Amino acid sequence: MSENRINELKKALEKNPDNPLGLYGLAVELFKAKRYDEALLYLEKYLSLHEDEGAAYRLLAQCYVNIGDIEKAIESYEKGIRQAKKFNHQSMVDEFTQEIEMLKNML
Repeated sequence: MSENRINELKKALEKNPDNPLGLYGLAVELFKAKRYDEALLYLEKYLSLHEDEGAAYRLLAQCYVNIGDIEKAIESYEKGIRQAKKFNHQSMVDEFTQEIEMLKNML
């Protein structure tokens, strides 16, 4: 099921490669399919084009955790905290802060 969705989103992005919803949606589907390196590419592009409020940084960090790059995961959560603060998402700030503390114990 996920592979069909991935192909549909890739096809849609061929027509509109900078569509933020398409980029983020494709990254989510690739993450679900455990294709973390590929998901990172679409997340990075999404974040370069769109000011995310924080949630994309969670997914970015989780991708890095899954490929074993804990330092990059921490960096992603730190960026997410800055964005979440900017948009007054205190619960996200708290969540990301807890995740960073857990990740630091893995270093």
